[in-house]
Amino acid sequence: MSERSAGSSFKLDRLDLGILKVLQRDNKTPQRTIAEIVNLSAPAVQRRIKRMEEAGVIHANVALIDPAKVDHSITLFVEVEMESERAEVYDAAKRSFAATPEVQQCYYVTGEADFILVIVVRAMSDYEALTRKLFFGNNNVKRFRTFVSMERVKVGMTVPLE
Repeated sequence: MSERSAGSSFKLDRLDLGILKVLQRDNKTPQRTIAEIVNLSAPAVQRRIKRMEEAGVIHANVALIDPAKVDHSITLFVEVEMESERAEVYDAAKRSFAATPEVQQCYYVTGEADFILVIVVRAMSDYEALTRKLFFGNNNVKRFRTFVSMERVKVGMTVPLE
């Protein structure tokens, strides 16, 4: 049986991967249905899900909301370049970006930019106000470059588990 490591001592087997595939598509799938799909009992599925939650493999059960349906139809991608390469500057930026509700995702990256942000706002005026707070008001931000999404072609958070 093939196993994958999900941390220092936690191993995922093919049954765990099968459960995760189902949960990634719809985490409201009844455990008895998952049990039928992966050929286990419902209590065994429940134990495996609990174990994966405790190990941090499953770290959240959330509802994915269409931003346009709640009047947040503008998605922006922002490259941020920091002024200094000091660890405390990067750590402060990470904290600031993580604490900002409009920042949906934040990645610390290699290349010309130091961070890539995915931001969702109601209107461009909201983004303009956010730039004043996050970028213009921060002496450690050297420059930022914004890309405005014209269409959501694919959005997902599933991890390929082949």
